[in-house]
Amino acid sequence: MTYLVGKLVLGVVAGAPNNGLGEDNVARAKQMRIGRDTYPYVSAQAFRRWLRDSMPADEPRSEVTRSGSGAKQQAYTAGRPDKFIDDDVFGYMVAIKKEKDQPSGTCQRDTVLATGTFVAVAPRRPTQDFGTMSRGFAAGENPVIHEHEFYSAELAGDVLLDLPRIGVFETVGSGLKVALTTAAAQEARASGASDTTLRGNAAVALPLTERRRRSAVILRALAEVRGGAKQSLHYGDRSPALLVLAPMRGGVNPFTRVLAVRDAHTVFRAEVLREELRAWSDELDGPMLIGWAPGFLGEQRERARDDLADLIKDGTVLLDHPRTLLRNLAERVASGEHDAWFTDQGQG
Repeated sequence: MTYLVGKLVLGVVAGAPNNGLGEDNVARAKQMRIGRDTYPYVSAQAFRRWLRDSMPADEPRSEVTRSGSGAKQQAYTAGRPDKFIDDDVFGYMVAIKKEKDQPSGTCQRDTVLATGTFVAVAPRRPTQDFGTMSRGFAAGENPVIHEHEFYSAELAGDVLLDLPRIGVFETVGSGLKVALTTAAAQEARASGASDTTLRGNAAVALPLTERRRRSAVILRALAEVRGGAKQSLHYGDRSPALLVLAPMRGGVNPFTRVLAVRDAHTVFRAEVLREELRAWSDELDGPMLIGWAPGFLGEQRERARDDLADLIKDGTVLLDHPRTLLRNLAERVASGEHDAWFTDQGQG
């Protein structure tokens, strides 16, 4: 039972990738206060939307159903993770009222890809930009005034990919633990799914080839994330500038503290990574991946390469470009090299 856990870092330069509630005519970047300091952030919901949109265009997406109006609106996806990778990876809750003589359509799936909020490592106060619209106005007419915020920062968030759950869906459970309705489970079996057990619950599993494929799709999408707000004014790269990712048997993520602040700048702490690798060596199920885009954080990439030279030499750590490492990992997973990662202790 193996999880991929670690941290992703986005390098935002003069950007406004995720905005909050505006005030008057000012569009505010999402930010939080800790004491006197301001930390811009990108919500987990926004990042997950970017990742979903970064999957291949020919990958079918789950349709959204809306009902009701006002405060009583409902919106939910198809709730068919057997058919749609986004329902499989990101989870859902479908709550349909049971009608007379009809089975309940209620089902729920917890996320397979857990993502934290991407928060600035070092405090950064957004800049407020002043703009006007006056094109086509007559001379002497007042322009339309608008303002918005933007900032530069390194945003870091934790990630966890629960590999044994990819393509495996609970069919029996109490309340909302059921991922597939009885009818949907029957359809899945007819299409090639097989009965299994997932962490003590009856489930159906897609063929291993499809589970490998879906995992590879996620990893490739992570390598090429794109999206964000205000691209007409603040377009920028949203793919990972720095990635720390490791296969861990127990699902604990001990790599949340590898970044720190020194003299108001983000720094990578190789000594923290080294100590965590030593403390959790019995839980590691493969090499630690450090994907680092050249030029990000100045000379720190080469400094980290020197500081971790012995671990790189013995294969404990792989250091390369984030896209290279993620795409190589996707190929190994798709080829079956890491099939043991998909095995849950309760599956059979």
